[in-house]
Amino acid sequence: MREAHPVERQVGMEYYASDADGIGGVLRVEPEDFRVRELERFDPEPIAADPGAYGHLVLRVTLRGWDTNDFASRLSDALGISRERVSWAGTKDKHAVTTQLFTVRGVDPDDLPEIRDAEIEALGRAGRSLGFGDLAGNAFEIRVRDPDRPDGVDAITGELRAFASGGRGDGEAGGDGNEDGDGIGTGTESAAGDDRGDPVGANDGAAGKNGPIGVPNYFGQQRFGSLRPITHRVGLRVVRGEWREAVLAYAGTPFETEPEETREARAFVDDQAASDEPDWRAALERMPSRLGYERAMLHRLAEDGAETDADFRRALEAVPSNLQRLFVNAAQSYAFNRILSERLRRGLPFHRPVEGDVVCFADRDAPDGVVVPVPDADRTQRVTGRRVEIVAKHCERGRAFVTAPLVGTETELGGGEPGEVERDVLSDLGVEPSDFALPGNFESTGTRRAILVRTDVGIERDPLSFSFALPSGSYATVVMREYLKAGPLDL
Repeated sequence: MREAHPVERQVGMEYYASDADGIGGVLRVEPEDFRVRELERFDPEPIAADPGAYGHLVLRVTLRGWDTNDFASRLSDALGISRERVSWAGTKDKHAVTTQLFTVRGVDPDDLPEIRDAEIEALGRAGRSLGFGDLAGNAFEIRVRDPDRPDGVDAITGELRAFASGGRGDGEAGGDGNEDGDGIGTGTESAAGDDRGDPVGANDGAAGKNGPIGVPNYFGQQRFGSLRPITHRVGLRVVRGEWREAVLAYAGTPFETEPEETREARAFVDDQAASDEPDWRAALERMPSRLGYERAMLHRLAEDGAETDADFRRALEAVPSNLQRLFVNAAQSYAFNRILSERLRRGLPFHRPVEGDVVCFADRDAPDGVVVPVPDADRTQRVTGRRVEIVAKHCERGRAFVTAPLVGTETELGGGEPGEVERDVLSDLGVEPSDFALPGNFESTGTRRAILVRTDVGIERDPLSFSFALPSGSYATVVMREYLKAGPLDL
């Protein structure tokens, strides 16, 4: 089993599913190299609908080089409204060309501004804002620049097909992965076998004809920070009730990948934390103005005091509510990645359950035309010994998915060896489900998430490009890392 890049191991991604050498290369030299289009599951009313009953304007926006949060702030500023009135279903990467939906409350189409590198189209109206459940998935078109070994694509594809079906990889693109046309995540059929159109991007002869590839459904590096993977460390401190340590981990803790001025400011925070009489005002003055969240925390420490856990919790609450939630979400994601890595290490299957696993079933309400099976984490079942083979058949057909926990207060851990893996990881991290009963935006009830993601991949050779679709919450970089086997900064 091939070990992952050292930076990936810091966020719990410890192995690759494929052993073949990577093709090398880099992604996102230009934003156009990485295109993302949402697979929507949100049907707006017409523009002419009563704005009293349908007070949210629905927009389809194509962005070039925009972080989703930054664009939402820019849009709200241009409209002269609170950022809280802007909503979206999925956060997208900055270094890309992305097409996604937004809703804006209390705005008319004539109010829409012109914003650089943004094409804004008013689609209609809705009676509520967009949420995560309104996104079925994303379709990707990704170019790899300057690959070192482009001919290695076939061997990797063959191994990933084998991983998708539990078969033996033979190093060929047409390997002995799932080839029986049963529509498991191939984008050509639903789990029940009904026609749902052509697969996204199935445009090459070698790949896309003989069944889906599969990869562990890791949370990608972006979840934790590509240059400074720190959010999960902060979140683990929060979950353990270590509020002081959480603030200092975020505001301090310099990384070599950061600019010198930033490293020096963070090192000064660390020095103050170790001092008997910390000067948080001086730390605030040294922190660069572009680091607004760190400055907000330090400002509260300087103004309100830093004597008790409550003081440090209030400092952490100086950042936006979505970032507060992200800290805890990142801790959950890190634990999830660790569970998947341990499952790989032990040789437990991903494509089918073993006794004690918890599975979820396919979303029965997924809209027609969505080319990837969508897991429904609200419909779960513990797999007992006598039902293993029955449930395995459902997994083979894309009707069920083996899961692992995103641990929270309502998490029910698995049984058997899968449950042992889950408990061992949580014990090593020093957390348990009840620890997520936290104040305000830090609380989480938890859920479960599929451990395997399968998709058809279309490949063009000149230039080397990949196209595929993934369910919401899954990361394209988790697919591409198997091909490039490069560091996160090249993804």
